[in-house]
Amino acid sequence: MKQLDIRSLDLNLLKALDALLDERNVTRAAARLGVTQPAMSGILARLRENFDDPLFARAQRGIVPTPRALELAQPVRKVLSDIGALLQPPVFDPASATLDFSIAATDYALRAIAVPFLAALKQRAPHVRVALASVEDGPLQERLERGETDLALTSPDDTPPGLHARRLFDERYVCALREGHPAAAGKRLSLKQFCTLDHALASYAGDPFHGVTDDALTALGMRRRVTLSVKRFLILPEILRASDMVAIVPYRLVAGVEGLRLLEPPLEIPGFTKIAAWHERTHRDPAHRWLRELLFATCGRER
Repeated sequence: MKQLDIRSLDLNLLKALDALLDERNVTRAAARLGVTQPAMSGILARLRENFDDPLFARAQRGIVPTPRALELAQPVRKVLSDIGALLQPPVFDPASATLDFSIAATDYALRAIAVPFLAALKQRAPHVRVALASVEDGPLQERLERGETDLALTSPDDTPPGLHARRLFDERYVCALREGHPAAAGKRLSLKQFCTLDHALASYAGDPFHGVTDDALTALGMRRRVTLSVKRFLILPEILRASDMVAIVPYRLVAGVEGLRLLEPPLEIPGFTKIAAWHERTHRDPAHRWLRELLFATCGRER
């Protein structure tokens, strides 16, 4: 028996074989495939050559399949069905999805963005698992390319080139201090009072005791007293509640935190923009698109 070679087998030949098995008539099979009868006869000849079997014999009304053709009927239909399913656009059902989704973020973004996103995700896609990691755990571009990270919550300046990105929101700074703080009686601190208080500062890099607030003060010819510097935003609320220190912090970090009073800063302090960034490999994937849209819907609103 002739050994078949998959490289010589055309998908259209399988479609033709399936049509012939269904119609048991060369003319009707040709019409079904949209080819002429002579072309269909040529296809049948190629089928016979590939499978080393006559496949069909002439009958009084059309053609009848050989035992070999009947053996091929079910496997051919399964192959065509599988290929058809492969070519269909994937469908994502949040309620039943079980995929894993990884997010890289700063500690601020974990509090301000990931927390409300996860609450919304649990309601809509309860079986999706989320892995949260720091953006500092390794080169972001490589992590996105390798699939170690699916989405990064970062800033425009820290986003590697060539990624897809979309703005989440523009953040503003507020002055946070504990409820009952001697300076918390009014709606706003005076600039002089602000500078005499003890300040806590979150500093990721550079001078640990100098930040964007100090730049704004320097422009006015003034200075504040920074007595504590931390590497992470998330510890600041606890520090402020337990002391008479104040801190200039992103609004979303402390919004709704019990035990804190939020005041407008006594000077203009430029805020920052948060964006979501992702790689081309997940750009068109329905599941990732749905997850990103949920993120923007729950966290992209201005406050």
